Parts: sequence; structure tokens; C-alpha cells
Amino acid sequence: MDDPKDDRAGLGTRAVWSGERGERWAGATQVSIALSVSFRYDTIEDWLEVALGRKPGHIYSRNTNPTVAAFEDKVKDLEGAEAATSFASGMAAISNTLFTLLAPGDRVVSIKDTYGGTNKLFIEFLPRFQIEVALCDTTDHQAIEAEIARGCKLLYLESPTNPTVKIVDIARLAQAAQARGGLVVVDNTLATPINQRPLELGADLVVHSATKFLGGHADALGGVVCGPRDLVGRIYHFREINGACLEPMSAYLLLRGMKTLHLRVRQQNENALRVARFLESHPQVAKVFYPGLESHENHDIACRQMTGFGGVLSFALHGGFDAVKRFLPRLRYAHLAANLGAVETVAGPPATTSHVESTPEERAASGIPEALIRYSVGIEDPDDLIADLRQALDGLGGVSAQGRSGK
Repeated sequence: MDDPKDDRAGLGTRAVWSGERGERWAGATQVSIALSVSFRYDTIEDWLEVALGRKPGHIYSRNTNPTVAAFEDKVKDLEGAEAATSFASGMAAISNTLFTLLAPGDRVVSIKDTYGGTNKLFIEFLPRFQIEVALCDTTDHQAIEAEIARGCKLLYLESPTNPTVKIVDIARLAQAAQARGGLVVVDNTLATPINQRPLELGADLVVHSATKFLGGHADALGGVVCGPRDLVGRIYHFREINGACLEPMSAYLLLRGMKTLHLRVRQQNENALRVARFLESHPQVAKVFYPGLESHENHDIACRQMTGFGGVLSFALHGGFDAVKRFLPRLRYAHLAANLGAVETVAGPPATTSHVESTPEERAASGIPEALIRYSVGIEDPDDLIADLRQALDGLGGVSAQGRSGK
């Protein structure tokens, strides 16, 4: 493939080659880790040309860095965007985007089921700056459209949501917001560009916690926003001044992880669907949330806007939080940790993961039961994951393991 940005190339090919065509030290085949804080120039004229953006180059790593730029190029190409800029974490990407685009007196429309940190921005931080926020029931599209009609500088969506994996119709809501002159931002962390491309559905900007599926190995923090060059340029300027830059070693680790993104996501899609179907059949499980299940409230929308249903599901146990506390330590093939999207399965309740900053009342207002478990499926053999879940569930008591198929 001569040009890694060729739209005819598949996403798997782009995951490997995009962002990889820059100069290499001594002919290295891999992107180098540019740990230098600054970059020298032999003449003031050349230095000034780069500083003014007239020539490509780097001056200071808080602004731009070669390793970081390669990561941004890879994500940009996978999302089909004109530009991308990166951050020290996913929440830095989200908060910098919101504070760049919003001003006192503006109105934001969003949903109740956003990630806990995002929800805190909406209910605690943005109101301090006289920014009005309307949070809607996540799957009530008519209610969201009604709030948009009352005024909308920015519509912020997350689909699938974290941790209840609810689905919103991105194309429908983007059309409604843009008809009112609003910008549309979509958090695509759980779907990844392998399963969903929000810009093609009408979104203006897409954000990721690159810490999760993009990196995939739970060893690097990062965030990224992609979209039109002018909007991303404004967000980049805010970030370069406020300083929440991605550091080069993390950028390198994220780049390395993304080369297997399409393989990992393909396996996680398959594993999660099998696990969800097993859990739905188990009497200790009160409810399973996964958009790949026909029982999911918006399975039809997920089929329309996604090419895969993702590696994250959640489920509620009979017996409340006490059952959660007894069940989770019994798992053998899952880290009990506050992360998702890794090659290893990771599990935990929202009270210690996605919504640890929220009070029980705030979680309840977001429709998150205390008995919920978020289960981020890894790339293990699915039969082993199902057997592990079965023994942990059966160990809660009152369930016979006899005759369980795990199919």
C-alpha cells in the first residue's frame, strides 16, 4: 500500500501502517521514541518558519512531538478525520474539548449515562462557568430532541455508554443538533473505530480514552480527539496552553497496541457475545446489558450503526451489592480493577470503576444499579471465561451447575 491513508485499504491494514511513514533514525522499521523536550535548528529562519507553521517540524514537546504525531495520525486515519490532537488521558481529551468549545451562557445537551468523570463535568464543573446542561434519559430520543430544540450549542453523546452499554441513534440526534447550529461530540471509546465511525454518522468530533481499547494493554494513559482541521486546531491550541499533553513513551505504547486493534476487537466482539448469551441464561443473573443481544433495548440501532458490538457488557445479580461482593473475588480469569479494553478480562462494580467519583444517589439518577458488574472481556478462550463465570455464579448458592452448556 503506497499511501496508508488510501480509503480503499481496510481498517486492519490502516491500524498497522497509518502514521508509520515518517522519517526513522538509522532506517528503523518502528516509530522512534522521541524523548527530547525540545528540537534544535541551525538557523533562526528555519526555526521561525516551523514556529509560524509554514514548515513541518517540532519545537517543544508540550506542543508537538514526532512520536505523539505518529499516534495522532494513526487514530485520525482510522476514524476518517482530517485532524487529531492527543492528551494525557481520556478525561483530558473530554474536558479540553468542552472548555474549548463552550462559554458562559451556552447550553449543552447530553445523556444521563455518560462515563462518571464526564457526568461530573456536566453536573459539577460546567455549571460553575454559567454553562447550562440538560441531561436526558439516554434512550428517550424524543426527549433529547425536545431539549435540543430548546437550544443546543453542543450535543455530547456516548454510545455504547459506560457502564450500562446503552445505545443512542447518533445519526438521528446529530441531524437534530446540527439543524439548531449545535456541534456534536461522540465518545467512541467502547466501540472503537473498528466497530463504529461516528464522523460518518454525522458527528463533528469523536473522542477516545486511548487508555482503553486503542492501547489495549493497560500500560499507557492517553486521550485523543478527531475531526475537522479547524475544530481540532482550536482544541489543540487550548491544550498546548493548558499543558495536558501526551508524553512520548505513552504515545509509543499506544501506537504499538493499535497495530493489533482490529485483531483484539474482533476477538473481544466474539467473546463478549458468547459471554452475554451465557449470562442471560443463568438464574443468578437478573439482567444482562449488551447491544449484541436481541433483548437489548436498542439492538436494532446497534445493528444499523455498528459493525461489531464491542468487548464490554454489564450484568446485574440477584441479591444486590452483597452478591457482587461475594461473586467478584471468585473469578479466576478477571482482574478486579478500574479499567477496560485490555487483553485481559477486567471486572468490577461502577462504585469502584466508572462512577467511583459519584455518590450512590448520583449513580441511581444515572440509572446504574448498585448490583451492576461491568465486565470488559479480554482475548482469552471464551470457553474458559464462561466456565469461570459459571463456577463463580454457581458458588453464590441456589444454582445447580448440572446441565449448563455455556453455549
